[in-house]
Amino acid sequence: MKIKRIRTAVGPISSEIRNAYISFSTMTINLVSVELDARIDGSPIVGYGFSSNGRYAQTGIIEERFAPRIMAADPADYNDENNATIDPVKLWSIFMSNEKPGGHGDRAHAAGALDMAIWDAAAKLAEKPLWRLLSERFNDGRYDEEILVYPGGGYYYPGKELDGLKAEMQGYRDEGYAYVKMKIGGADLALDIKRIEAVIDVVGKGKYLAVDANGRFGLDTALAYARAMEPYGLFWFEEAGDPLDYHLNATLCEHYSGPVATGENLFSHHDGRNLLRYGGMRPDRDWIQLDPALSYGLSEYLRFLEVVDSHGWSRRRLIPHGGHQLALNIAAGLQLGGSESYPGVFQPYGGFADNIKIRDGYVTLPDDPGIGVELKPNMIGEMRRLLGYE
Repeated sequence: MKIKRIRTAVGPISSEIRNAYISFSTMTINLVSVELDARIDGSPIVGYGFSSNGRYAQTGIIEERFAPRIMAADPADYNDENNATIDPVKLWSIFMSNEKPGGHGDRAHAAGALDMAIWDAAAKLAEKPLWRLLSERFNDGRYDEEILVYPGGGYYYPGKELDGLKAEMQGYRDEGYAYVKMKIGGADLALDIKRIEAVIDVVGKGKYLAVDANGRFGLDTALAYARAMEPYGLFWFEEAGDPLDYHLNATLCEHYSGPVATGENLFSHHDGRNLLRYGGMRPDRDWIQLDPALSYGLSEYLRFLEVVDSHGWSRRRLIPHGGHQLALNIAAGLQLGGSESYPGVFQPYGGFADNIKIRDGYVTLPDDPGIGVELKPNMIGEMRRLLGYE
């Protein structure tokens, strides 16, 4: 089994939305395809990958370093023991060879997109959905038939803050979501509390609402928000401060009885381990959000799961960031706590397969091979165009 070609492209996902820290007006992502010298029913096998929102495309890293290492490798070095299929973990080691440890940043996002394409190709070659492949290889055949999902949203609406926010959240409830998430920190505390109360009016109780500060706050502001929000019993308080400020996070956990969530801006299993060691996270209530498409891919996420297990945490406390099909497959096949969703933003890459229905906050995955990019016609069409297939 041999990889014939690797293609890369830049995918624009610009929009006028903003969170407490950045605007998405110029946002881009990595797009990758991996072509195998194999066919199923006469069609060539092509795996597709992309990185998550919030970080910019870095295709040069793939084109100049990662892809040449794979193309120069002996296929025997990345095939399984029977030379019948590719081994994504072996391929990860090949494209990451001669890379120094640490300094994860943009390299991690490029690796995540390439790794996703490799896993998509491997699942298609096995003629199985990725969630089933993961279940069989890494979870003793166990998987979840239904996966908890929530929409990442709740952005700011200048000039119509409360009305626009309530309309957005009502739309999510109408689509079938039970839990929702909104942004905070882009306004003052008084307005954000009004926004929280407006969303609770829509969803019914605070336990159905998560809030996300996107790392905006210093310690004093984080604690002020915590005191003001604690009576509402929220689903979680996400990323109050800088993602690497473990002292801030630990102090917040000491003073805030409700659940906290963080991790979407940690990009390796080493970072995840430091969060569990030093971030004050409480295994009975808090949530870890490492995004496999931003943190070196599924192959690295498997290493993070070993860290989680060694620290005595349940995998049910993991809900990956990103709102993409890779995270959803991982959540199902490895039985995590759920997956984020982006039904209305970062299109055409946000959200799941077009035929997936949300019922009472849960979804069921299809049986189609791979991660499911072909089940989003607008997305696969755009990816193939940008990657030069059409």
